Formats: sequence, C-alpha cells, structure tokens
Amino acid sequence: MGLFILRRSGVMLLTALCLTFIVFFLTNLYPNLEKLAKTQGNFRMSDEAVASWLDANGYGGSMVSKYGQWLGVLPGWTRESEDGFSGRCMTGTVSAEVAAEASTFCGILQGDWGYSTRFKDDVSSIIAERLGNTGRLMFWVLMLMIPSALIIGVLAGMREGSVTDRSLSTASILTTATPEYVSGVIFIAVFTSSTVGLKWFKGTATSAMDNPNFENFFLPVLTIALYGMGYIARMTRASMTEVMTAQYIRTARLKGVSFHNIVLKHALRNALIAPFTVIMLQFPWLLNGVVIVETLFNYKGFGWILVEAAGNNDIELLLAVSVVSVFVVLITQLISDIGYVYLNPRIRIS
Repeated sequence: MGLFILRRSGVMLLTALCLTFIVFFLTNLYPNLEKLAKTQGNFRMSDEAVASWLDANGYGGSMVSKYGQWLGVLPGWTRESEDGFSGRCMTGTVSAEVAAEASTFCGILQGDWGYSTRFKDDVSSIIAERLGNTGRLMFWVLMLMIPSALIIGVLAGMREGSVTDRSLSTASILTTATPEYVSGVIFIAVFTSSTVGLKWFKGTATSAMDNPNFENFFLPVLTIALYGMGYIARMTRASMTEVMTAQYIRTARLKGVSFHNIVLKHALRNALIAPFTVIMLQFPWLLNGVVIVETLFNYKGFGWILVEAAGNNDIELLLAVSVVSVFVVLITQLISDIGYVYLNPRIRIS
C-alpha cells in the first residue's frame, strides 16, 4: 500500500505540474496580458506602453521562466526605476536596502499566491475566505445528498421492477435531468417570491455567509443536492440490483437468512463499491460545479470568485483557483483508489 501511494503521489505531482502549466500558458497569452495592462492602465495605451507596463510588472520574459518564478523554483524578478526597486518578492517600490533584504524566491511553494487586481488584496486571503464559504455549503450538501441518495438507491435496488423501484428511479432521473439553474429559479420563484411565491424563506444566501441558518442555506443546498442525488441513487440502484442477483445472495436466501440481514450484512458493502467512486467525484464537482448556484443565489464562494477572476482577467487569482481545483481533484482520486482496496479485498495492487 505504501509503494502504491508513493507511485500515485509521483503521478499526481507530474499531472499537477502539467495541468498548472497549461493553465499558466493560456492565461499568460499576449492578448490576456494586453487586456490586463489596459485594464490596470489606460485602454488607449499604445503597443509600446503596453510592452513597457508588462515588463515593469514582471510579465515579460519567457513562459518557462515566468512559470518557474510563479512556482517559486526560480528567483523572482526585480526592476530598478527612478523611484527605487520593485519585484515579485517586494510590496510596491522600495529602497535599495529593503530590496537587498527581500526574499529571492517567492512563489506558490513559498506560500506567495500573488496579488489580485480585481479585489486589491492578497490572493491567499481571498482563496481562504471564499473556500471557507464554499466548504460550509459543501458540507451541508453532502449531509443531505449522500445519505438520501444511498437510501433511495438501496430501496430501489432491493426489489428490481417493483413499484417502489420504478417510482424512485423516475424521481432520480428527473432530478438529474433538471439543471441547477432551472431548479434554482423554480425554488426562488416558489418559496421566496413576494408576488406569486409561498414566501416560506425570507433569508438570502448572501446573508448566509455571516449568519448561516436553515432559512438562508436551505434553497442553495437543496438545489445542488437534488442534481447530484439522482446520479448517485441511480448508480447505487444499478449496483444493488446486480449484487442481489449474485450466487452468494441466493445461497443466503436458501439457508433461511432474513431479507433484512441479507441486505445489510451481505449485499450492502459490495453494492457500495461503485457508488463510492461517484461520491468521491462529487467533491471536485461541488468545488467547481457550484458556479451557477453561487452566482444565482449571489453566494460569494469559490465558484463566485472563479467567475469574477475570469470576467475581470485577474490572472493571479485565476491561477490560484486552478491550483486548488487540481489539488482537490487529484486528492479525491487518490482517496477513491485507496477506498477501493478496503471496500473490496479482492482488488490487488500490482
């Protein structure tokens, strides 16, 4: 197991480097840099002025060297002007004495995530705050989605073809086939509208960031949970149906084991192997797939800053979002692989 985790960690590191370099390359293409320079300076800037601004702010040079500085494996850039010294590892323009004492390496590996041109703040503090908001939302979504989906899937798969199976399967398909932006708008119109709605929920998801309670959180949580619930329930139902027709289940029935014990002690563990992977895949989906819901309910979480960073060409913030997203995807895949071994001892690691 240790060797397996070590090999997978190496592959994960290589994958993370490749993915982050691709994102870095795309965000640092000249049209994006030109747009950033004109946004921060003047939209009527000439090409020479744009080139001067980019060089003065460390966006010049080769793509590989800039990527190495962003990672923190190459020394950060420095520039000397009439006002003093500036650089990646310095805040503003400083004197020669302060510049000499500044750090040489200041990238992701050193914990320096850069400065956001959209929010005028350190990227690390923005990511921490917004990721915390999305983390609270994800927690309640998982608390509602996973138990409900597993119960629905197990109940539907225990007796294939029954009325219960058909009813629950139809409901699961409907929830999965309904996009979040459709169900979210319907919930807002039905439960919060002051004209035609029931006005059951007077709170807003925006206020949930400071005062998270049932009234503020329920609608965005329900909107996200319903969409993922149907998919997990369908996978659980298919796996449960397959397990219930296995030979060892028939043997247990012939020995007189109660149906309740057959389901809980024999079928359930094997039936959870396939849904386990689907459940683990919900974490990266929740992190990046809540963009629509957070925008719809104006909940300023991780998905919300992704939209803001992309819409305002905030390169440093966009890169930080990509790093967190890649990390979450790779970690959940590793946990999924390890969980497979414990759920099914027959799986052997070559």
